Amino acid sequence: MIDLNKSQIREHFDLSTAAQAIEAAYIASAEGRVQAPPVTYLGFDDANGDCHVKTGHVLGTGGFVIKVATGFYDNPSKGLPSSNGLNLMFSATTGAPLAILRDGGWLTDMRTGLGGALASRALGVDGFDRVLIVGTGLQCRFQARCLQALLPERKLTFAIWGRDADKVQTACDELQADGLIATAAADLEAAARAAQVIITTTPAKAPLIARNWIAPGTHITAVGADSPGKQELATDLVTAADLLVCDLAAQSLHHGEFATAETAGGISGDVVALGAVLAGAHPGRADEAQITIADLTGLAVQDAAISLAVLQSAHPDLT
Repeated sequence: MIDLNKSQIREHFDLSTAAQAIEAAYIASAEGRVQAPPVTYLGFDDANGDCHVKTGHVLGTGGFVIKVATGFYDNPSKGLPSSNGLNLMFSATTGAPLAILRDGGWLTDMRTGLGGALASRALGVDGFDRVLIVGTGLQCRFQARCLQALLPERKLTFAIWGRDADKVQTACDELQADGLIATAAADLEAAARAAQVIITTTPAKAPLIARNWIAPGTHITAVGADSPGKQELATDLVTAADLLVCDLAAQSLHHGEFATAETAGGISGDVVALGAVLAGAHPGRADEAQITIADLTGLAVQDAAISLAVLQSAHPDLT
């Protein structure tokens, strides 16, 4: 069995190839061409942490994945990364273990960043360039870098907001070092009103973004609420949106950003699969005035797709 560590994974990683693989996985999910059992979730409230175990397979591909991902959000104060984990890849024809990818959570962070970027690119107003990122953790960096990479012809400006001004400045400094335009947002309401695209990346358990802050035409990609009890957007913002999009309704309506509104009976229309928008089966944004929200809880088929992309690069004869 192949054993790849984080540095080896990054050596064989190609962002464009991974983005195409994840887009194909979203489309396959929307079309019912995947196996993706319900997520196993463990919560560690005393440690401000959680663990997800996800399994998935895109039909017709050579491997399936079992992914373990942890998020312990107080770790940075201890000098430790907030996310960790690994991916196990097995043959879809023999069941034999193919590889263990000891990515330390990096692949999960990257596929989350690429998923958010695909959603923001697909649903933002034409030509958008003003982006607000809420949160200063790893996903702040991944979302900004991936979105700019998927829109190389456009110079995006990123406003970064967080509760800790020092962490905001550190995030801005790191993104600026990568050649991105990033500035600190001192006031969340003002930044939300000015943004064309808002990306929320926090583990918040109470809403951060209010309904009356959001201007017509704004798109929101919400990636922080990926387990029970998390919420970044006000419930009435979700229920008032013109278009609700998610990666998988069964997850989003149960433990994603849309879960609170669903429990309250406030979601009356259909929640559209992101894969349907990416495939053109659904038109997505209908006009420049619509408020759209994408709730991404993370799919195991994303993990399968990105893991296969790395393995095919490292060992072309394997898969």
